[in-house]
Amino acid sequence: MENNVKLDPHGEALLQQYRELYPSLDSIAKTVYDQLQGALREQGIYVNSIEYRVKTEKSLIGKLERKGAKYKTIYDITDLVGLRIVTFYTDEVDKVAAIVKSIFDVDWQESVDKRRLHQLDSFGYNSLHYICRLKDQHQDDVDLRFEIQMRTALQHVWSTIEHDVGYKGEVKMPKEYRRQFSRLAGMLELVDEEFSRLRTVLTDYRRQIQSLVKSGQLNEVTLSGDSFRSYLEMHPFERLNRRIAAVNQAEIYPVSLMKFLPLLESFGFETLGDVQQFIEENSEDAYQLALSQLAVTDLDILSSGTALQYLCLVHVLKHGGRREDLKFVYDTINGKSEANARLADRMLEQTETSRIKNPRQN
Repeated sequence: MENNVKLDPHGEALLQQYRELYPSLDSIAKTVYDQLQGALREQGIYVNSIEYRVKTEKSLIGKLERKGAKYKTIYDITDLVGLRIVTFYTDEVDKVAAIVKSIFDVDWQESVDKRRLHQLDSFGYNSLHYICRLKDQHQDDVDLRFEIQMRTALQHVWSTIEHDVGYKGEVKMPKEYRRQFSRLAGMLELVDEEFSRLRTVLTDYRRQIQSLVKSGQLNEVTLSGDSFRSYLEMHPFERLNRRIAAVNQAEIYPVSLMKFLPLLESFGFETLGDVQQFIEENSEDAYQLALSQLAVTDLDILSSGTALQYLCLVHVLKHGGRREDLKFVYDTINGKSEANARLADRMLEQTETSRIKNPRQN
């Protein structure tokens, strides 16, 4: 017997049932885990982690020693199989719970929502506990249940910290330390809620941006990562890309244009309206520059960033045409390299007689 614990005959009988049942417990744990993973993936919900375990014999012996008399059979112990789903945000706990309800039979009498207890020092234990059964139990004479705990990442971390320092241990903690724990728990609970609130606010902001972009109110949209990403969904460079590709009947392969954002910001653009104006003012010159370079080649594949690249080069040439500015364009697009300096020099040579000039020099 582990740890020299002596169980009464009833406890020994339950322990023997557990040993005989262990293969089924392990099988159910893996089945439930796989079903949860698949359902979350299908719904597009990304969680911090999913863990599963079968209660160890040592842990079960401790439980039977303390309160084995309350269980008639091994099937009355509902946490022999346990799973924990850790979400990033508080509102996602309810989304996960809805998925759990849809794929398993929930024993509502045994389940508990500890979030509703509202105890000041219970932040790390404010998880949602569902006791469940598989909907298609294969063993007609077996009623195996399992526990699914759902909590946020901050709740999980706090629970681990509490356990580590022995806050819930046998030694009674002095009042001043309990007060500190309660204060920290309250702060973390507030942070947890604020993260969820902030995500909701940002989601609403992105939707507002998308609405403004779709309605063409570009001057009202500040240039940012989110707004530029929404703007790209309108394919603002597609027309110029196709025109350039027609020079050599080239194919266009898609690439991310987000790497151009620092360039546009470096030009002093503050709104999507500035970017739209930039396109309108420079498209013809960008096409002519591309034509002068591509017409003498046999390139038959171009990236979807070609148009924006030539637009940026034209913008620099019109506003001083400095070698370091041209190199910055190439460094941003291609990654920093000495070869970009040579590309900048070649661009300056090729455009010495070009009509692309600084407007202040006209």
